[in-house]
Amino acid sequence: MKFLKIGVLAFHGDVYEHIEATKKAAKKIKMNVDIIPVRTKEVLHNLDALIIPGGESTTIQKLCEREGMIEGIKSIRNIFGTCAGAIMLARTIQHKMLGQKTLHLMNIEIDRNAYGRQTESFEKDLKTNLGSIHAIFIRAPKIKKIGKAVNILARNNNEILACEERVSDCFYLATCFHPELTSTTFHEYFLKQVAR
Repeated sequence: MKFLKIGVLAFHGDVYEHIEATKKAAKKIKMNVDIIPVRTKEVLHNLDALIIPGGESTTIQKLCEREGMIEGIKSIRNIFGTCAGAIMLARTIQHKMLGQKTLHLMNIEIDRNAYGRQTESFEKDLKTNLGSIHAIFIRAPKIKKIGKAVNILARNNNEILACEERVSDCFYLATCFHPELTSTTFHEYFLKQVAR
């Protein structure tokens, strides 16, 4: 029986919550997964997918660079980025910090911290293409523009909150909110895409 190897970038952010949400999602859809916390480039080899949690996008970038992980991450065929992870996936960032870079994988333009400071965090019930969920936004970014091949999965009025893109045999999923805190819906969907 094949186990999917799912890495969770484990520098900071909701690492434990993503591991638990992935475990629960795999159990719900009866899938065998091996969940691996990722802190070094050696661990990136042979991963079927990687989850990049929220946190501080510039800190995540610097830690990945320090560990020489950027090229290894880019070679992973399936990546799910939440909040700061979505910023890491984007090709373009608005209001970026000096020297801030991304993985440049997904054809989206994102505005970092667009929803304001930590104190302006909020919760909202959303109807998504994957079903209704309760979403938590913590210093969340906004997806401002998307490329033609990007498919929108969740909106709030005119604002794009979640989207996906297939680039040849690669699959990328980005959310502005933290699905790992309230639901396994997006993790189930991600695992199904990885298993395709």
